[in-house]
Amino acid sequence: MKLATLRDGSRDGRLLVVRRDGEAGAPSPDAWPTLQRALDDWNAAEPHLRMIADQLDRGALDGIAIDPLRLGAPLPRAYEWVDGSAFLNHVILVRKARGAEPPKTLQTDPLIYQGGSGDMLGSRDPIELHDPAWGLDFESEIGVILGDTPIGTTAADAQHSVRLITLLNDCTLRNLIPDELAKGFGFFQSKPATAFAPFAITPDELGDAWRGGRAHVRVRTVYNDQQVGDCDAGPEMHFSFYDLIHFISKTRRFTAGTILGSGTVSNAERERGISCLAERRMIETIEGGKPQTPFMSVGDHIEIEASDPTGASPFGRIDQRVVAAGAAR
Repeated sequence: MKLATLRDGSRDGRLLVVRRDGEAGAPSPDAWPTLQRALDDWNAAEPHLRMIADQLDRGALDGIAIDPLRLGAPLPRAYEWVDGSAFLNHVILVRKARGAEPPKTLQTDPLIYQGGSGDMLGSRDPIELHDPAWGLDFESEIGVILGDTPIGTTAADAQHSVRLITLLNDCTLRNLIPDELAKGFGFFQSKPATAFAPFAITPDELGDAWRGGRAHVRVRTVYNDQQVGDCDAGPEMHFSFYDLIHFISKTRRFTAGTILGSGTVSNAERERGISCLAERRMIETIEGGKPQTPFMSVGDHIEIEASDPTGASPFGRIDQRVVAAGAAR
């Protein structure tokens, strides 16, 4: 099942059930007007939403044409946005880029930060750049949307917490990170608003490509009309989403509507390319002594899309341009 949120003038939009090809959709029943309401009442809502999805896929319901420009993030505001860094190749490269060693617990404890969740960008929303000196970067990631997750959830039981899977661009202001981390209190200003693909899907939509708490899809990143990454999001995800859920729920519960990110999709094989500029800059430093690629600037264009083993695009495409501060309003 594929879901989206139509912008209708309200804060949380209107939940749409989307045909499998992403071209048409139908409003959800009035009992669950938003995705958050559906997540809060998932056991009751899911069968009704699936019935609409089945009608759309069989052609028994025409639906309305999907215009990506009218879609917001699947969850325009979330109860929590928690991001991991499950791809160890990314951790190693980015740490080297700022002269830091990987943590000794690299392979046993995932890195986690909690970002802002009240302002989620849609797939076509521009990225506002307030100061080029801040070092704007994109990050191509997979994310899951959780149902209610009890404290102490084990990795073996974590599959029951995953309601939906999606794709996201977790933007980072790289040049603000060192000073923030030097305070010993983590990211804050260096993490602006996150953008999401237009569609969130139930795990069964990926079939065998969803296994072991990993989405075995290819994540392609196109920067300024040049493909810079074609990374596999499955095998090199060291910590699965089930591992991440187990880790974050050690000391607290999470409510339905929490989003959990994988961290930047990253492969050790150089031919796969990159999913963020920080990795390219680190590779340039390793090979030539200093980075050559600048961070993002006004006018730059980033596209992120995933494909499943059949070649289909389950989440739709993120397609954003960088604009000067205030230009998006």
